[in-house]
Amino acid sequence: MKTFIIAEAGVNHNGNLKIAKKMVDAAVLCDVDAIKFQTFKAENLVSKIAPKADYQIDNTRNNESQLQMVEKLALSYDEFSLLNEYCMDKKILFLSTPFDLESIDFLEKIGMPVWKIPSGEITNLPYLIKIANTNKPVIMSTGMSEMDEIKAAVRVLEENGAKLIKLLHCNTEYPTPYEDVNLLAMQTLRNEFDCEVGYSDHTQGTAVSIAAVALGAGIIEKHFTLDRDMEGPDHKASLEPDELKEMVESIRNIEKSLGTPEKKVSESERKNLNIARKSIVAACDISEGEIFNGDNITVKRPGNGISPMKWNELLGKAAKKNFREDELIEI
Repeated sequence: MKTFIIAEAGVNHNGNLKIAKKMVDAAVLCDVDAIKFQTFKAENLVSKIAPKADYQIDNTRNNESQLQMVEKLALSYDEFSLLNEYCMDKKILFLSTPFDLESIDFLEKIGMPVWKIPSGEITNLPYLIKIANTNKPVIMSTGMSEMDEIKAAVRVLEENGAKLIKLLHCNTEYPTPYEDVNLLAMQTLRNEFDCEVGYSDHTQGTAVSIAAVALGAGIIEKHFTLDRDMEGPDHKASLEPDELKEMVESIRNIEKSLGTPEKKVSESERKNLNIARKSIVAACDISEGEIFNGDNITVKRPGNGISPMKWNELLGKAAKKNFREDELIEI
């Protein structure tokens, strides 16, 4: 199964359409399956009194509110329409997470085929109902969520028309400490909801995303940026393009490596069977009629003679010919 890899551009374009298009170009070169942005009207997303998260404070200007911060990071609907067309021209799937009801309407209007629900909206009933009513597939992140909250959100989606729901295990801290990743919970989601699962990765580096694929993730979402030194809340916890490309290549190699549950000799290693395995050989010169015993026979490479697994069958039998030291024993 091929892992669906989403390059999460988010707001790392810093509200600049030219940078957003450059991110599309970079994502195409990295061979990801989709690039995802975040669509919102700042005044519909954040109240004037909403505080910033610690990581946002660390990575942005401290004298601005969260509302002022997200206002600078927003692209207009017209710009998103152009970005959607640009992605079509570049033959990469355009996705964007809506963060308010009006933005759901807009993304539905331009024909976005799949919804990506962020962790922060998992308890937003009107939002969930509106998305479910479109009857489109849904990918939902589950950061900051208890199992009961995930069950409730899935139930709302199913009862209101969502046809296909996939869940992403996630931790909503930027960057996520390794000890808080809890990657095995991804398997718990698969067992509980009997659906395809994946991982939305906010850790530094690529190791956890690759491990998630080895554990069966069908979807990987990873933040990326053109330059980690740019100002903005998410750049520091994002991959740069060369790292993203390396992650994609590693995931594709892991996919090949997983293979099937059947344990058998592979074609590539078959030629080494006789080289690496051993046979029963003469430990010294043996005369015809001499009885094979633990002193005059031994086990050495190559493996194209009698298998050492037949050692006990050979003991006590008489040699039918003369053997020179190291010669393969024949019976």
